[in-house]
Amino acid sequence: MKNKPHYANPGGARELLLPRVIALAVIVASMIAGLAGCSPKAEDKSQAAAAKVSNIKLTADQRKKIRFYTVAPSRYHKTIDTTGVVDFDNDQATSVLAPFSGPVTRLLVSPGDRVKKGDELAVVSSPDFATAISAYQKALVTARNARRLADKDAELALHNGVSQRESEQAQTDAANAEADRDAALQALVSLNVDPKSIKDIQDGRPVTRIDGIIRSPITGTVVEKLITPGQLLQAGTTPSFTVADLSRVWVMTQIFGADVTAVDLGDTARVITGIGSNDFTGKVTNISALVNPDTRSVVVRVVVENPRGILKKQMYVRVLIEAKRESAGRLIPDSAVLRDDENLPFVYVAEADGSFSRRHVTLGYRSGDQTDITDGLKDGDQVVIDGGIFVQFMQDQ
Repeated sequence: MKNKPHYANPGGARELLLPRVIALAVIVASMIAGLAGCSPKAEDKSQAAAAKVSNIKLTADQRKKIRFYTVAPSRYHKTIDTTGVVDFDNDQATSVLAPFSGPVTRLLVSPGDRVKKGDELAVVSSPDFATAISAYQKALVTARNARRLADKDAELALHNGVSQRESEQAQTDAANAEADRDAALQALVSLNVDPKSIKDIQDGRPVTRIDGIIRSPITGTVVEKLITPGQLLQAGTTPSFTVADLSRVWVMTQIFGADVTAVDLGDTARVITGIGSNDFTGKVTNISALVNPDTRSVVVRVVVENPRGILKKQMYVRVLIEAKRESAGRLIPDSAVLRDDENLPFVYVAEADGSFSRRHVTLGYRSGDQTDITDGLKDGDQVVIDGGIFVQFMQDQ
């Protein structure tokens, strides 16, 4: 015989759950009571926090230790502290292009070498020279013969040996030949052929093979070498060297925000290298009309004399631009500015009832031992500049 399933008594289950429900209700009631008991303490803390930043009054003896400063409009000259990068003075630097085509056979200088105008920089084996020399030699002979014939025809014309028209034509031919000769000579000069070789050609002496010489167009320093031996140069297009006069350089710096309106052309700038006492003085010569879209800054160019060559391209420097234009604000001594628990700046202001209130301020430009307050104070306010730490201590009690 199989056993029948046994079912629990529903009434008995309710009897078992009832004590648990009662216990749960007691726990909830206890929690509510606990929260109610805590609320006065939270309120006390809130009141304590409010009291912490409330105005404070000092005794007559305590006030004797306090010194005040009356806020008033101020005018000052900004010194913009920024950084810069040294660059060539592009007005005194030039890229040397190859004046002729052909492969480089020899380099005669290295970066850093000082050169004078006309000094040799590199040697190039160029067929342009053979062509130019041959053209000049032919032009010389043609011009001489044409001039000799023109002179004879002019003499014959005086004795009716030739017609006047034939004499004039001979003069025209001679003039054209001499113009071609001069053009051929200019071609040699543009190829930097040395004057001695040109004189040998003019005198009919044999000319040995002439190599092309790339020469420096200015006096300065070789700052870039852009070619190598064996490289094939194209006349007028291949950059070979960069020569710069480093006695004067540019310092390119950036300024931001309100400082842009404070800087003018001609402002003096101090360039600090950090290398011993090697500091320099320069002038602002250009202020960009465009804002960099990435940095939101404006590029300012400072020209600096560099007679000893200490400033090098790509060197990072500190730049202090001393603005000639006056700025307006409210300057107060730095000693008046304190910091709260959140590191926010504030000052103590004397109120009409004799108490001192804590007033948060917005700091602006710092000039010497004073700071411009852009927000938080008004003209006539009396701020504590000596004894503020004591007032803060008394307030925090």
